[in-house]
Amino acid sequence: MLGRVPDDVAQHACQGEQPGSAPAKLLRIMATTTSEPTDPELEQAAWDLDALVEGEGDAGVERQLSEALTRAASFAERYAGKLEALDGASLAEAMHELGAIHDLIGRAGTYAALRFSTDTADPSRGALLQRVQEQGTSIETKLLFFDLEWAALPDDRAEELVSGEALDFARHHLRNVRRYREHLLSEPEEKILAEKSVTGNGAWARLFEELTSAIEVELPAEDSREAEGAPEAGEGARAATGGASGVTQRVALDVALSRLALPDRELRRTTAEAVTAALQPGLRTRGYVLNTLLADKATDDRLRRYPSWLAARNLANEASDESVQALIEAVRGRYELPRRWYRLKAKLLGVERLADYDRMAAVTQDEVTFSYAQACELVRDCYGSFSPELGDLVQRFYDERWIDAPVRPGKRGGAFCASATPDVHPYVMLNYTARRRDVLTLAHELGHGVHFALAARQGIFHQGTPLTLAETASVFGETIVFGRLLEEDSTPQSRLALLAENLEGAIATVFRQVAMNRFEDLAHTARREQGELSVDRLGELWAESQTEMLGDSVEITDGYRSWWSYIPHFINTPGYVYAYAYGQLLALSVYQRYEQRGADFVPQYLELLAAGGSRSPQELGEIVDVDLADPGFWDAGLDLVERQLEEAEAAARESGRL
Repeated sequence: MLGRVPDDVAQHACQGEQPGSAPAKLLRIMATTTSEPTDPELEQAAWDLDALVEGEGDAGVERQLSEALTRAASFAERYAGKLEALDGASLAEAMHELGAIHDLIGRAGTYAALRFSTDTADPSRGALLQRVQEQGTSIETKLLFFDLEWAALPDDRAEELVSGEALDFARHHLRNVRRYREHLLSEPEEKILAEKSVTGNGAWARLFEELTSAIEVELPAEDSREAEGAPEAGEGARAATGGASGVTQRVALDVALSRLALPDRELRRTTAEAVTAALQPGLRTRGYVLNTLLADKATDDRLRRYPSWLAARNLANEASDESVQALIEAVRGRYELPRRWYRLKAKLLGVERLADYDRMAAVTQDEVTFSYAQACELVRDCYGSFSPELGDLVQRFYDERWIDAPVRPGKRGGAFCASATPDVHPYVMLNYTARRRDVLTLAHELGHGVHFALAARQGIFHQGTPLTLAETASVFGETIVFGRLLEEDSTPQSRLALLAENLEGAIATVFRQVAMNRFEDLAHTARREQGELSVDRLGELWAESQTEMLGDSVEITDGYRSWWSYIPHFINTPGYVYAYAYGQLLALSVYQRYEQRGADFVPQYLELLAAGGSRSPQELGEIVDVDLADPGFWDAGLDLVERQLEEAEAAARESGRL
């Protein structure tokens, strides 16, 4: 599952420029209190998961798992110990059968995971997910021999086998498996690690998700209505209770975090304090989960002989340690860009210095909101104006219920797109709160969605890309939609607000994610050198990594030191976050090609998406004339971010605010 950039505002904007012709009525919907308690279209935007299990529900999951287990046992009986004797045709036959088994597991696993994500408090959904994980592990252990035997083959023999046309559908995957040779253990050891993962890191990750999904923030009832916005007031709110200062209301964490974009500084401050208070009760437990997984990864890295905590992630991303370090250092070397913006923003907001809860604040009093239907119309039109094929794909997400959008009690926070399997279709999850950044989140996740849909032709082994390229289509889609918003909004104040969101999206996606990578680096290193870390120590490391980026431009409050504790990427996918910066800078470069070439570029872009992960990142970049091996690549992308900053500075002057 590919998720939205983690930030204090769980669903926030990225950037872009793209001409278009959306109806202007979509762009001037100002935030007001409404008498309508709900958004009907939003309420109906719920997944139809029947396609995953052929309409059989939980029973379909059991049937698929049983069939996968039977076929895995037969596969092992047929091929275990015999891989070296196969010819190209026989290897292709084996890979087709392996793909069919993975398809069954993928359908069952996606169904269980998506059901759980929409209500993590439902014990039956949790039990089904656990059942899938346990049975999936049993199947995995029966198939472990294949990768081990394949990796052990001599290079010449392996290359001879994969060179034939019959293995086009799995060639890059098979070559990638061999890149792990020095990190693989013996088959009995691999089986033990796989079996224990269900009650090990997998169980801790599930616990963290349940804990964070249950977090509710208590706000004054009046403020919570303002925070949620008109359309979703009935979705994000919890029961009203009596408080010392009057009636209060409990809201989902995502809804509370969305208040950090409100123009009123006092509301932002009180919201930040309420979020900190809501994080406090389970802080030690979440800290223990993180500590356990830090230690678990240290053990795994030691057993597999990885030289650093990030090396396994780099290998999975098909990126060298050196290139990733070059990216991180290039971004850290330009930290003055976000500092420069935050100093300007303080002037725009009329404060001497920003606090952490001011970073995502709107720079104007106009708060634009969109009903869900309006957001869908705008995003579809933008994608369709770029490419009719993409526009039609986006419409299918709406018509065929591939999106689950409302905020609900117990629903996982943030947003993501799950690829499911090539023979079904992708699924998008949102927590839609009607703000402009939610429109861009919809555009972002649909970028993932159309990428997965176009790459489905590559089959189960090549549909997905490394994380370093996975954000290209999502950021590109945001860029198109942002450009439309900017083009249709000509008032100086509103354009300033849009350009500010554009820049802040780039800062959040590039600089903040590298700062988060720095937090992970500090935490993993300290855990390995010092032992278990207290929540206070984790807070210190979080503050250190954020202060390095922000310098003296933003005050880090004491309460903010606990805000690392709800970010799932640190738990589920250690090392993930730098891929956002990689993907953002790559997408900016790709979009720059589109600006230069216009419609002639579209076929190349669609070819890139349709290629999925069938080639190396370097080869995929070549499709759109991007050289990922160029040492100046990162600086060129950062120069584009600086250009965005200059545009925002110019807009601030033109608006008369400076």
